[in-house]
Amino acid sequence: MIRTTPFHERTSALNETGLWEHWSNHLAAVRYSPSEKFEYFAVRNSAGLFDSSPLYKYRIAGPDAERFLGGVLVRDIRACRPGHAQYTAWCDDRGFVVEDGVVLRLGREEFLLTAAEPNLDYFERLIGRLDVAIEEVTDRWGVLAVQGPRARALLGALTSDVEALPYFGHTTTKIGKVPVMVSRTGYTGDLGYEIWVPWNDAVKVWDAINAKGKQFDLHAAGMLALDVARVEAGLLLIEVDYINSKKALIPSQKYSPYELGFAKMVHLEKENFIGRAALERDQRNGVARQLVGLEVDWTEVEARYEKFGLTPAAPSQASRTHVPLYSGGKQVGKATTTTWSPILKKMIALGSVETAHSRLGDKLDLEITIESMRQNVSAKIVKLPFFNPPRKTATSV
Repeated sequence: MIRTTPFHERTSALNETGLWEHWSNHLAAVRYSPSEKFEYFAVRNSAGLFDSSPLYKYRIAGPDAERFLGGVLVRDIRACRPGHAQYTAWCDDRGFVVEDGVVLRLGREEFLLTAAEPNLDYFERLIGRLDVAIEEVTDRWGVLAVQGPRARALLGALTSDVEALPYFGHTTTKIGKVPVMVSRTGYTGDLGYEIWVPWNDAVKVWDAINAKGKQFDLHAAGMLALDVARVEAGLLLIEVDYINSKKALIPSQKYSPYELGFAKMVHLEKENFIGRAALERDQRNGVARQLVGLEVDWTEVEARYEKFGLTPAAPSQASRTHVPLYSGGKQVGKATTTTWSPILKKMIALGSVETAHSRLGDKLDLEITIESMRQNVSAKIVKLPFFNPPRKTATSV
């Protein structure tokens, strides 16, 4: 059954295109305006407003909540104090990533965890004798993401409680007289916040943000704009840039955290957790693949098109079609998401590449197709993220 978010009354009225996609069985706007670039530039130049309500949300609470999460998540939850959040991941017992998400610590014994896919059954099977309760609270909360350089000023005009909020911090406050929780998190790689709103009061908060947002050039943004922004930020999308290990059909579809750029969040020094032994071997012996960022040589793209008497157009949307990467005529990996970055004026891609060919500065050949003819163009491995403005983590702007 296709469902709607608590903001649908407003998002449907704004959606001039009538274009929707399915996100966790909910309708999500593909784009609101005729041009997704307009929405993208709102995020990068002023502020964009995303409806992120379809994310799965889980409340983990009880005397053993910290111990439970410590045994499941690869990151040490003990380092996350109340009022803070962590980007983290969880693995199967062979050390392959099940999913990544954000966990918010509300108190000593209470946490909220977000995920792109359903995980309730997976978590419940791991409780054992621990004194902890897990419940899905997806339908209790609507989530709005305010992202962009004017996000702090906008929300600061609504409540002073967010002005000093640190990166990956969260607090409770009121917007439009509605009690909400605000976290300094997001999926755009920019200065941004996510507002957790009680489901039944969602429209009140939407209206309050939009009314104040007019003076800050706030615009609703859809999934196409979000996809380009998250690639620029080097952020992965499950089932696109990697596959949930529970859904993998063959071994090569399973990924270690060390193959996805998640090494910094793997805390092997903490107490035992699911997949730890396998991850110790990965750290000791290395892994076969690495996540890389790629800059495509646009001059070469133009030259390939010119041979056909054509001129390439910079794509306005990210492509989730996997394309081969070669070195010396041998395939050594694949680009998983490719997009034109409007702010960098470059074609960029996220890729999975054999470790031996994953050094910064290495050049690979990326396959493109023109008039049904396969062509290769150069792609240089560069540091991730592609776009990382200081304002994202700055204490003031």
